[in-house]
Amino acid sequence: MAPQGSAWDRACELYAQIAGVRTDYGKAHSATYGHERFGQDFTGRALIPSWNDATRLVLIGHSFGGATIRLFAEMLAHGIEEERAATSADELSPLFAGGMAERVFAIVTLAAPTNGTTAYDLASDPSFDARSVKVSLKHRFMDRIMKSSTKIKSDGRDPRDYANYDMALDNAQALNERIAMLPHVYYLSVACDATQAGPGDTRVPDLSLMEPLFVRSSALMGAYSGVTKAGCVVDEAWHANDGLVNTISARAPFGAPQKPLDADHIERGIWNVMPDMRVNHGYFQGGFLKKENPHPFFNNLRELLQTLE
Repeated sequence: MAPQGSAWDRACELYAQIAGVRTDYGKAHSATYGHERFGQDFTGRALIPSWNDATRLVLIGHSFGGATIRLFAEMLAHGIEEERAATSADELSPLFAGGMAERVFAIVTLAAPTNGTTAYDLASDPSFDARSVKVSLKHRFMDRIMKSSTKIKSDGRDPRDYANYDMALDNAQALNERIAMLPHVYYLSVACDATQAGPGDTRVPDLSLMEPLFVRSSALMGAYSGVTKAGCVVDEAWHANDGLVNTISARAPFGAPQKPLDADHIERGIWNVMPDMRVNHGYFQGGFLKKENPHPFFNNLRELLQTLE
């Protein structure tokens, strides 16, 4: 999937790969956001041949993949009214028609910026002086490498159609408001924290846990406070982070029904929140400069999911 694409575009790409069809971003969406309607063609390469209502998916999304799979499930269930209004029935993607809610069994988000990440908000807040946050020259250099490798490469589309837009706090909340909880689906999440107490109410990276590429971003997030345009208050509750995502953001959408995970009584239609993990954001990928071994976690997760009916 497009590494810098919006949750919408990535959800459309996910559907195309699973169903084995040409990617359709939607007639209305593509016109609004200024890019081609159709993308890569997966015809003949379906991840799930003969996909139908008898095939129920367990969707696991790391980082921004969490937003992708939640929006994907929403589209499967309810479709998109704007696309139905703009597209003739013979041209409409089944994804936008909806009616496929039963194809999702469980959703698992791992270190996902479900409520956004202050990594983007602090960069656009003129009241925050990033220079006041002391970070070693080595980690500043690594931060520049990280930012260089992840810099948005504009292709002329509307700036609102990129992942970094969706991950700003106010925009993440707007995305949450359009995604309904599905009562028959199991929801599980895990958040991560690789920081420790710093001066005052700040959090600083725990260098024994933190990915070196994330040290500066973690330090900035651990010190940042402010208020978004929509009135979201960023205070000390937001300071704990995994280097890229605030711990508080990754547990569950604000205001959604949730409870701590009880492995013996996992409920449908509610977020079953696993205990916070003391690892950095790259753990689930095996790490970058700091190598990690996530296999025990995924083995335990597989066993947990196999208990669900």
